[in-house]
Amino acid sequence: MILPKSNRLTAEQVAEITQIVAEFGCKIQPIVGAVRTIYAIVGDERDELMINRLEGLAYVDRIDRIQSQFKLMDKRSDLASHRIVVGGVTLGEELFVIAGQCTIDPKNPNYFYETAEAVKEAGAQALRGGVWKPRTNPYAFQGDTKSLDILMEAHRRTGLPVDAEVMDEHHVSLALDAGVHLLQVGARNALNYSLLRAIGRAVAERDTVVLLKRGLHMGSLSEFISAAEYIASFGNPNIILCPRGTAPTLDGYRNHPDESITPLLKEKTWAPVVVDPSHSVGKAAYVPACALAAVAYGADGLCIEAHVEPAKGIGDDPKQALAPAVLADTVAQARQLWALRHSIKTA
Repeated sequence: MILPKSNRLTAEQVAEITQIVAEFGCKIQPIVGAVRTIYAIVGDERDELMINRLEGLAYVDRIDRIQSQFKLMDKRSDLASHRIVVGGVTLGEELFVIAGQCTIDPKNPNYFYETAEAVKEAGAQALRGGVWKPRTNPYAFQGDTKSLDILMEAHRRTGLPVDAEVMDEHHVSLALDAGVHLLQVGARNALNYSLLRAIGRAVAERDTVVLLKRGLHMGSLSEFISAAEYIASFGNPNIILCPRGTAPTLDGYRNHPDESITPLLKEKTWAPVVVDPSHSVGKAAYVPACALAAVAYGADGLCIEAHVEPAKGIGDDPKQALAPAVLADTVAQARQLWALRHSIKTA
């Protein structure tokens, strides 16, 4: 990773370092920060001659070599100081809560508008809404592009940034054109490297945030972080890691809750961790406890399914969405626990 002496290199300087690393089978990927741009060497950076030539350039401050399969997402990366801001909230400085419906019902948009208002009143800072839905059963409701208009109208009414899951490049294009703030990659696409690359390319010149869920199978932490690297390698490091329960299931729960991996992730990567307790446990009655457990383990935020009238929802909402009063209590308790945990941490 090349750190320049100035805030960013000139076009001529970028061309020069690009030519040097190309001779050794590598390429340069600029990572643009709010104050400083760094230049990642993508490829095998162990060649001493390449490093010596780069360090000899007058405009290079230093070269940081990170021999890790996820060089950008690694905690030792210069991106460790990168901060992700969503809707005015800096992740890591306060508990970040995303809440809303699993699935937007295009036939009943008022349910979503009412849910959005309830989510805001409960103290959440972002709104989730399923536009397109991956389903095991091919005959189940797969979502509807019309719901994207409902999602964005809810954003206009509440001012909350919105999160929507995308499953292919067409969805990515539609969501970005509409102004979606957080692109969610679900568990079934967490290792869809073609889609991850496409998202990386699409958001490279934007401040869009990607919420990357952990794969449905019980994969390693390095596999999870490496999936994020696919996106970051195109230049946008605004990536949130989202544990959401894995297979095989635990009797009584929808999945095998995995909020406990949060401190292990934080030992390896600087990326913020936002846990989804709704999919982990799959029953509304268990979600508050799982959410608090996630905060106790050090999560930077929560992604919770909520519905103004869960029984009238579609998709997963009838069984795992929280009613507004329960959501408000859960958010309040989670914030109290966050404050307690951070007071102990910094004492």
